[in-house]
Amino acid sequence: MKKLLLAAALSAAVVAPSAALAQDPAPSDFKNAAKYCKEFRDGAGKANFVTMFGTKKNAYGKCVSQTAKKNAAEDAAQAKAAKSSAAKECRAEGLKGREYGKCVSTKAKAKKAAADKEDKAQEDDRINAAQSCKAAKKADAAAFGTKYGTKKNAFGKCVSQTARENAAERKAENEAALTA
Repeated sequence: MKKLLLAAALSAAVVAPSAALAQDPAPSDFKNAAKYCKEFRDGAGKANFVTMFGTKKNAYGKCVSQTAKKNAAEDAAQAKAAKSSAAKECRAEGLKGREYGKCVSTKAKAKKAAADKEDKAQEDDRINAAQSCKAAKKADAAAFGTKYGTKKNAFGKCVSQTARENAAERKAENEAALTA
């Protein structure tokens, strides 16, 4: 019994790090996150940016770290979902062998590219929301406080809500363009 438990513990110890590495951010994730965080900081204003991510000393670093980790995990999940969906579609077409492999590869790449395009649009929505919230807060701080509150998370609430509204508008415009 002890040997069985020891074997299970050792195999779990070997599998856990490899599973964790699958979603560790790559250097390119940090570069992309740094670029996004700079744009976001500029759009939100430094004071608002600091309220969302931490103190003056570590706000930018926290933003980059959180964004890189989130993007790496999201990319891994999107790639897996794209491949799974593509495999189902190609299987439904009745393809076999080399044709099946090419079909899965082509469709998975297309699905991943579409997911990446949506991710970029969401980042743009969030940057635009930060700019809108900064302007709204500057224009009428009292109204901003009434709508979003006066606590530290008020600016974040504004950005989150406005980004969701921007995304909904963008999706409605895309659907309208497709049906037209």
